[in-house]
Amino acid sequence: MSRIYNFSAGPAMLPAEVLARAGDEMLDWHGSGMCVMEMSHRGSEFISIAEEAERDLRELLSIPSNYKVLFLQGGATLQFAQVPMNLLRGKGKADYVVTGEWSKKAVKEAKNYCDVAIAASSEDRNFTYAPKKFAVRKDAAYVHYCSNETIGGVEYHSIPEAGEVPLVADASSHFLSRPMEVSKLGLIYAGAQKNAGPAGLTFVIVRDDLVGHAQKGTPTVMDYKLQADAGSMLNTPATYAMYIAGLVFKWLKQQGGLPSMEKKNVEKARLLYDFLDSSSFFRSPVAREDRSRMNVPFTLKDAKLDDEFLKGAAKEGMVQLKGHRSVGGMRASIYNAMPIEGVQCLVQYMKDFEKKHA
Repeated sequence: MSRIYNFSAGPAMLPAEVLARAGDEMLDWHGSGMCVMEMSHRGSEFISIAEEAERDLRELLSIPSNYKVLFLQGGATLQFAQVPMNLLRGKGKADYVVTGEWSKKAVKEAKNYCDVAIAASSEDRNFTYAPKKFAVRKDAAYVHYCSNETIGGVEYHSIPEAGEVPLVADASSHFLSRPMEVSKLGLIYAGAQKNAGPAGLTFVIVRDDLVGHAQKGTPTVMDYKLQADAGSMLNTPATYAMYIAGLVFKWLKQQGGLPSMEKKNVEKARLLYDFLDSSSFFRSPVAREDRSRMNVPFTLKDAKLDDEFLKGAAKEGMVQLKGHRSVGGMRASIYNAMPIEGVQCLVQYMKDFEKKHA
């Protein structure tokens, strides 16, 4: 059976080359006689895998030397609590930008630990744009924003200004899809299962001066400093997920790095959005300047046709196009591993569907 085009928002497509290499190494990694899943995380074999993965990630994102790189567990959702636990630094206040469902979840969690103020919100237009001006309290410990909202398909295409207050980005659904100027941020976190590997692994990139201030009562495994001091191995890490992520990093370097990936992602997104803008049958709800390159929500003129659209797409080898239950409609997630042929196939199907029903 040939591979299908999987438009899932996550866990998402992985590069075929990565899966093939993992398959080749499944029973015997580099003559060790072991699968990576069987290795001790303290053994020399796995230590070499972890160290190489960190080196490649640092190279891909040009991460400055004064930033720690952590490979953690619990998903981005755990970071909703872990960030305030570590970054409040006795200030007791944090500001949040609300641009969709994930921002709202982050705010709800942070309220358990500190005084939260909303620095900006796009709720006035049903979370269809990214506010650029933030009202930041000077004594806030940090400003948190979601740089790409997976559900609503809203993306910040440049890093916003937050003054002297450290900026924290939940970059889960566009992490490694384009270069990021890490030095403009105090902390970046992202789940791996969009662009960088399988579910179960979370990346945290945090500036040195923000490490070592965990508030009293923070669980040991949630203390950034303790994890950094232990090389992300305070407890048994998600070893196989780290290995696959390392293979993805190698693949990204082979593609020409993040500048090259950004060009490919721009091309894929433009192809789909250009069709949506030309259609009277399909509609994109997001403000044009803030449209995500990774997650493209759209609606049909007649919602009664949604099921027929999805069933027809599945017959053509395209799956996971149903929108999130909180917003409905459709959503095509076109991460790094989605080839342009997949987007071309989707656009052609949409054209044919429109011709049939318009």
